[in-house]
Amino acid sequence: MRSTIDRAGRIVVPKSIRERLHLRGGETVDLEEHDGVIEIRPAVADIEVVETGEGPVFHAVQRDHELTIDLVRNTVEVLRNERPPFRT
Repeated sequence: MRSTIDRAGRIVVPKSIRERLHLRGGETVDLEEHDGVIEIRPAVADIEVVETGEGPVFHAVQRDHELTIDLVRNTVEVLRNERPPFRT
């Protein structure tokens, strides 16, 4: 699928991809470049595990935007697919 980069460096992500990834305007994405390829992924909230009297609780380290159900679902999906290590 092709898109165009405008003079400000912006790229339009096609609607079909935005819908599959549950992205809306203003969402944060992570960019990586490797071997001449640009990879764009929905950003996953940084979390830490906080021990409480009732057991461990996941706590957002930094929240750049409002926590919504779509963001939670997207984060869970990314974590299931990537299985990154959790910070404790």
